[in-house]
Amino acid sequence: MNLMATTESQPQIDFEKMRGLAPAIVQDAASGEVLMLGFMNREAFEHTLRAGYVTFYSRTRNQLWTKGETSGNRLKVVSADTDCDRDTLLFRVEVEGAGVVCHEGTRSCFTKPIPVTNASTKESAR
Repeated sequence: MNLMATTESQPQIDFEKMRGLAPAIVQDAASGEVLMLGFMNREAFEHTLRAGYVTFYSRTRNQLWTKGETSGNRLKVVSADTDCDRDTLLFRVEVEGAGVVCHEGTRSCFTKPIPVTNASTKESAR
C-alpha cells in the first residue's frame, strides 16, 4: 500500500519544533482506542506512507523501526492525519498478528491508571 500515491499534496509536517521529531499517535481504526505513542522523523514518516505500516524513529537506538517487524503484530495504516499545528501525527490502524501492541503484552500501551481528582468534586467541596 502506497499512501503517498493517494495524496495529491502531502501536508508539510513541522519536524523542527522537536528537533527533527514529531509525536505519532496510533489509534485502532475500528474501536478508536489509543494504542501507543511513538516518534517519527521525516524518514520514518515517509517510510510509513510508502510502506503502509507504521514505522517509528527509535530515540534510544537512533534508527528506524517498523512496529511488529519481529513480533508480527504490525500496524497497517488505514488513515493518517495531522493536527492544526502540523507537528503531531495520528495514524488509524488495523493491528495484524495476535493484536498485541505493547511490549508488555497488552493491546494498548496505556494501561497504567493515574488517579485524578474530578474538578466538579473540588468545586462542590468549597
